[in-house]
Amino acid sequence: MSLELIQGDLTKMKVDAIVNAANSSLSGGGGVDGAIHRAAGPELLAACRKLGGCPVGQARLTAGFQLPSRYVIHTVGPRWQGGTAGEAALLRACYQNSLQLAYSQNCSSVAFPLISSGAYGYPVQDAIAMAIDAIRTFWRESEMQVYLVLFDQETYALAVCYLKTTGAGELR
Repeated sequence: MSLELIQGDLTKMKVDAIVNAANSSLSGGGGVDGAIHRAAGPELLAACRKLGGCPVGQARLTAGFQLPSRYVIHTVGPRWQGGTAGEAALLRACYQNSLQLAYSQNCSSVAFPLISSGAYGYPVQDAIAMAIDAIRTFWRESEMQVYLVLFDQETYALAVCYLKTTGAGELR
């Protein structure tokens, strides 16, 4: 498995699956969740309603509909509560369960946003470290190409710094 950091728009990624940082009802919302729902079209919301939601840390699969990706993997990250409510384990589970679901669907490429770092308030540097570590742990079991797609320049710069320090992947 290889990991690449990309600054850009997750909804434009031509990969087998993109990961949606969703809410537990899978009903669309703000941030990356809203962007994915808008880009995929109304069929995505209809498919999500059939799933009946998703618990925090788990992952669910739908088609990509009007997105360039074949699938959308929906995962619900934890809300930051100061770091004492099991947030780290739940965030790690988001990445692991999403990767496992992608693997089970024979995906050769998957693109992630930085889960929980926006409205859910997870500290960005901690979220970067968790994302890269969780993806790197899964590396050993798969040949999958994984992208961490970061929307803004500041977050991308922090991730680049972390990646250079740890030597965990490539930049693009």
